[in-house]
Amino acid sequence: MEHVPSTPTLKAPAERFTGDVYLNMIATPAEPARLAAALVRFTPGARTNWHSHALGQTLHITDGVGLVGTRDGAVIRVSAGETVTCPAGEEHWHGAVGTNLMAHIAMVVGDGIGDGTIWLEPVTDEQYAAALATVAEGHAGRS
Repeated sequence: MEHVPSTPTLKAPAERFTGDVYLNMIATPAEPARLAAALVRFTPGARTNWHSHALGQTLHITDGVGLVGTRDGAVIRVSAGETVTCPAGEEHWHGAVGTNLMAHIAMVVGDGIGDGTIWLEPVTDEQYAAALATVAEGHAGRS
């Protein structure tokens, strides 16, 4: 057993996120383990770039209100206590709504080479606004 009393809070890299995002690593894999887990905190309006994971990703929302969107236009609104699974290879993004922070535990199983994440372009302000409008209008996900 190992007790890790705390991990440093790091600012997430600007080339992968829009807005202010902070993370604390929970699990960093060392062979043979492949699970990486982090507590990720998004300030209002902050979000990831589009990205995908070779073996999928699980997000467990711990605080606040957020959105998870996919390339096909599906958007769901998430809040504390809820979990979202993103299948292998699915291009998606996640972040906070414009008026509330959102925090989640992000879990990824690596592909043996790294964490298997492919980072893509930023979610534009127009794409983000459309996602907010879609959820607010009740066309997708939950309001």
